[in-house]
Order: sequence, then C-alpha cells, then structure tokens
Amino acid sequence: MSDSYINLTKDNLEIEHICCAISDKKHQNGVDAKKKWLKSRFEEGHVFRKLDERGKVFIEYAPLENAWAPVCGDNYMYIYCLWVAGSFKGHGHGKALLEYCVEDAKKQKKSGVCILSSKKKISYLSDKKFMLHYGFEVVDTAGDYELLALSFDKTKPSFMKNAKTMTIKEKELTIYYGIQCPFIPHCIDEVKQYCAENHIPLKLIPVDTLDKAKKVPCVFTNWALFQDGQFVSTLLMNEGIIRKLLGK
Repeated sequence: MSDSYINLTKDNLEIEHICCAISDKKHQNGVDAKKKWLKSRFEEGHVFRKLDERGKVFIEYAPLENAWAPVCGDNYMYIYCLWVAGSFKGHGHGKALLEYCVEDAKKQKKSGVCILSSKKKISYLSDKKFMLHYGFEVVDTAGDYELLALSFDKTKPSFMKNAKTMTIKEKELTIYYGIQCPFIPHCIDEVKQYCAENHIPLKLIPVDTLDKAKKVPCVFTNWALFQDGQFVSTLLMNEGIIRKLLGK
C-alpha cells in the first residue's frame, strides 16, 4: 500500500480520479461537474490532496473566505472533507493528511483551521473524536452540528447567522444542493422522478455561487432537505430514502 500523496492541479485533473466516485458510471456526470468546479477553485487556494492509490483517501480544503460554506472568520482555512475509507483505514493516512493541511495553514500564516462536525457521529462528516485528539475544539453549534477549530492565535470562526435558522418560508419539499459532491446529480434525478411520478411538490435550489453558499439557511451546502419549512436532513437521498421519508 502506497504512502505517497499527490495534489490535484489543472495539469493533472483530467487524468486523476477524485476519490469519491471512482468507478460508478452512474455518477460520471457528477464527476465531470466536480472537476469543472475544481478548475475554477485552484486559483483561489483550494487544495485537493489524495493518496496516490485507487482508493477513497483524501483531504479537501480552502481559505475560509473562498470556502463554499456558511462559516465566517478571519484568516482561517476550512476543511470541506477528510475521508479515509475501507482497507486504507488504520494506516495513518488521516493523520498525515490533516497534518499537511495544518502545516500548510501555518506556512500561509493563517489563524487556524476549521471543519464541520456533529454531536452524533455521521458517516459523511469527519469524526469529532479524531479532530479533538489533534487539538480541535468546538467553537460554535447549530442544532446537532458543530464547528470545530484549531486556533493558532486564539481567534475563533463561527457559523453565519443564517446557517443557524434551520427554517425556510417554503412549505413544499425543498432541497438546497451544491455542485461539489459527485453523487448529487444522480440523487437529484431520482428525487425529481419520484416526486413527479407521485405528484409531490418539489422545489430545488442550486447552491452554485460562493455568495449563495454563504447565505444558505443551514450548515451544509452540498445537500439540505426541508419539509414544511423545517430542516430535516443533510443525508443524500435516492428514491428509496425519499420514499421512506415521505412515508412517515
């Protein structure tokens, strides 16, 4: 098993995989959209670093002012995702990737590094215990979600005020969705089809600009589902999951 890592760049983006959806053809449109999005982010300081293997081992982060997340703070780095999956777990990859990000932030004279987590363990969010072990602390909360930060100068970032509302005016099934996750386009297609076939009113709101991402009425920009005006879940949904949800 390799312990060599590479950073994605404009020069190698087309020939490298982006970890999340390596071999699933039904998500190819999402992969293409993700790579297109990444191309525009590199010049903003966005970093996507991964293990030089065919596996789901990577970290993705960016300067907070350019991060598509409803978080504010002075001179911080924001981690979108830190993921080590399958047989790659237990080999120190999470530690190596996190340390790379922290050292990069220090070299750029950042005030610290922050990341979204939760009170309860959620599979698609970084494990809170892991982050606390490396010096991160809870600096803000929004419902069950928490903002963790490793501060170098005692300053602290926070969720945007709008992120803590967790409510919207629309009463129909509403989904805010981003373009950063390669799984999202296929999920959107399945939900649209199910709602159309069952005559369920559905409103889809794309989070396709930095400004929109900073202003979402919840903590997560990739996927946020609201029902009857209330935040329900950040779990990506296919036809089966949405059927169970609406069945309740």
